[in-house]
Amino acid sequence: MEPARDCPLFGGAFSAILPPGTIDVSDLRPVPDNQEVFCHRATDQSLIVELLELQAHVQGEEAARYHFEDVGGVQGARGVHVEAVRPLPLENLALRGCCQEAWILSGKQQVAKENQQVAKEVTLHQALLRLAQYHTDLLLTFNQPHPENGSCHSPENVSSLPWSLGDFEQLVTSLTLHDPNIFGPQ
Repeated sequence: MEPARDCPLFGGAFSAILPPGTIDVSDLRPVPDNQEVFCHRATDQSLIVELLELQAHVQGEEAARYHFEDVGGVQGARGVHVEAVRPLPLENLALRGCCQEAWILSGKQQVAKENQQVAKEVTLHQALLRLAQYHTDLLLTFNQPHPENGSCHSPENVSSLPWSLGDFEQLVTSLTLHDPNIFGPQ
């Protein structure tokens, strides 16, 4: 099995440790410039890193809920349920020097994939890192469809284990800013 690897993001402006079995979705289809999207090579799991405009009208835990509900709206989710929201200690983050607050949210959404009618339950774990001096909300999302929802566990994929919450936490805590010019003039 391949090891986790440190990967440049957004043209090298950031880097983070990605888990094994990661495929860059931009090699398969267009991805918006404000996103880095990765999928697991053998399951339906995905990881998304997004640079979003700071939503200054919401603070604290409500900011995490706002982004979770916003993602549900964009995806046309039929059911959105927040299970837990907790602060993420800044001292655990590589971005601690420029992050004013951080939150971890876990929840479930009923989402139909493109060209499908039936909505399936997906567990989402999100980390919201608020970079106020850059007018940016940095949102990291781990989409974890339930195994019965079509994850591929055929014998040839046994060596490519599904990602864990620990893999997501490593992505979040290792995220490092190398070039603040990505945010434009300050």
